[in-house]
Amino acid sequence: MAEPARVRTAFPATVRHLVLVLGDQLDAHSSALAGFDVTQDVVWMAEVAEESTHVWSAKQRIAVFLSAMRHFAETLRTRGLPLFYVGLDEPGNLGSLALELDKAISQLKPAALVLTAPGDWRVLQSLRAVAKQHGLALDLRDDTHFFSTVREFSAHAEGRKQLRLEYWYRELRHKHGILMEGNAPTGGQWNFDADNREAFGKAGPQQVPQPTRFAPDAITQEVMALVNVRFASHPGSLKRFGWPVTRQQALQALQEFVDQRLPLFGRYEDAMWAGEAWLYHSHLSCALNLKLLNPREVVQAAEDAYRSGHAPLAAVEGFIRQILGWREYVRGIYWTQMPTYLERNALDARAALPAWYWTGQTDMACLKDAITQTLELGYAHHIQRLMVTGLYALLLGVKPQAVHAWYLSVYVDAVEWVELPNTLGMGQFGDGGLMASKPYVASGKYIQRMSNHCSLCRYDPAQSTGPTACPYTTLYWDFLMRHESVLKKNPRMAMQLKNLARLDAVAREAIATQAAAHRDAQI
Repeated sequence: MAEPARVRTAFPATVRHLVLVLGDQLDAHSSALAGFDVTQDVVWMAEVAEESTHVWSAKQRIAVFLSAMRHFAETLRTRGLPLFYVGLDEPGNLGSLALELDKAISQLKPAALVLTAPGDWRVLQSLRAVAKQHGLALDLRDDTHFFSTVREFSAHAEGRKQLRLEYWYRELRHKHGILMEGNAPTGGQWNFDADNREAFGKAGPQQVPQPTRFAPDAITQEVMALVNVRFASHPGSLKRFGWPVTRQQALQALQEFVDQRLPLFGRYEDAMWAGEAWLYHSHLSCALNLKLLNPREVVQAAEDAYRSGHAPLAAVEGFIRQILGWREYVRGIYWTQMPTYLERNALDARAALPAWYWTGQTDMACLKDAITQTLELGYAHHIQRLMVTGLYALLLGVKPQAVHAWYLSVYVDAVEWVELPNTLGMGQFGDGGLMASKPYVASGKYIQRMSNHCSLCRYDPAQSTGPTACPYTTLYWDFLMRHESVLKKNPRMAMQLKNLARLDAVAREAIATQAAAHRDAQI
């Protein structure tokens, strides 16, 4: 079989539009392709090393993008669209989107460029610069894979000192009539968290449905072989690769989540268990962010499950809030705050990211489990990200930009518009509270309550000092002490600071000493 990346289709003699399709825009009905004329337009796609090396991308992330791109290219060819596709291993590949676009423009001489708005500020600026260099108009179109536009979020944000999810979520529920009964929310309330977020208990998860995974086909196998050679030094492994890389696979994954896991999603959405990567989560964020799925069909499928009696309202509302609420919200934050958002560091955190974040070789059981799983699968669920890997980095005082680079590198669903606000804003409080109403800090007792990790660990979450003290607990109290003057201004931190006030000077000094020793040991 001919390698898809090297196939060339016939091009029009005169090119009206060169339609740019990026690796996270894999929808045959995207806004960039609206009005496409096969007699005078050409699609341009390029695999380039820079998109895997501007951060040290893990193998799973690289492979899912390349495989999905090549499968989408086959879809376009089947539809008869002229396609200019540059493969990563193609001779003469210049290594960046900007350089490859410049080369394509010189060859095809289009009258204009068309592009659906990218998910990455860096990419948009790069492509705009190429268009300007050639004196070409760039028709930048709205990404229709969202319920809202950035302009709508900007209007919502105008005049607000704090941008809270809840208000934006309710606005979108009203506007789109999702889980609504007239002007009132279904069930009489907007949020059902009180009915969700249970731990598994001592018995652990029982009869969890198998995740939807896909055996690599010929195209994916070619990609995996390429990644293992070209990016051999990059972190992670492809031995357990099984992500959906086509529209059909993504639809199957959606249906099986709704059928098998959605009913218990809410109850266990925050629970963790050693060795259990998948649990009741959807595993759809990668397909959504590649645009293999549209959020409207995902939300509709979930709401239909409630209306038919298949899934309880608490589970469905909790899931829909992640899509209709949080996903739209973080995109609005990103595009209204960039480019300066990337540099924010409200707590002046300066520590380096521990090297074992790239290997999982740590004696802290929860971190070892989450990081090892991440490197093997390119996946961890939101509590593992926020309250295990993210919490530790926050308590340790790691520079937010280093944490951001790690998250962008290792997760298959990581595109900067969604990853950066989640990491820097929500996880690391780097924006000083623009997103999160307080730093999400907790001691090791939170992890003990929500998982079985502590029973498998040599550290005791009840201890803040001594040889068996849990580093989370030590660093938690140290964090509160280091930032006490700033945190006093936040009413939501009152209870935690009240508990801090109970520590006498001797206890404080012991914690600070142990925290400093632990911090030094991570360098």
